[in-house]
Amino acid sequence: MPRLPQLTVETADEEQRELLEGTLKQLGKLPNLYAALANGPAALRGYLAMREALVGGSFSARQREQLALFIAQHNDCTYCVSAHTLRGGKVGLSEQELLDTRHGTDSGDPHMDQVLRFAGAVMATGGRVTDASLVDARAAGVTDAEIAEIVGHVALNVLSNFFNHVAQPDLDFPLVPAQLAE
Repeated sequence: MPRLPQLTVETADEEQRELLEGTLKQLGKLPNLYAALANGPAALRGYLAMREALVGGSFSARQREQLALFIAQHNDCTYCVSAHTLRGGKVGLSEQELLDTRHGTDSGDPHMDQVLRFAGAVMATGGRVTDASLVDARAAGVTDAEIAEIVGHVALNVLSNFFNHVAQPDLDFPLVPAQLAE
């Protein structure tokens, strides 16, 4: 059961309704994460603005989904693992690629492997990555723009993961448990 109300266009106040309608227009649906995040219009507005900015960044839709799935897995967020598994499939990730991304294992793409490895280092160190992590990322062709955006993706996805842990919205995607089988 959700711990925060999942607002609808009908139950929202004017400011919330405007944000929810914008989300519907942008995504074509209103995921329960957004419906709950609308309880704090400033939080939803900030989330949407950062999401929109990163969509226009260096990473393709496929790479953004890999980052989001990897981060959700790291944060044990079943809601986001479920959502990004579905979305990852829609952008062409195979079942094996989705599983490899969740494990952070070799994807066959050295650049993306290093992107995920660097994202993992950012999460593991609270951003206090080593010089060696930066050298390794750059050696794999990760640009300075991508390094900045990786940190942005970590921040965006940690926001949604942690908010889901707090709000516990109803799952509106096919269930993919965040716990991986060993």
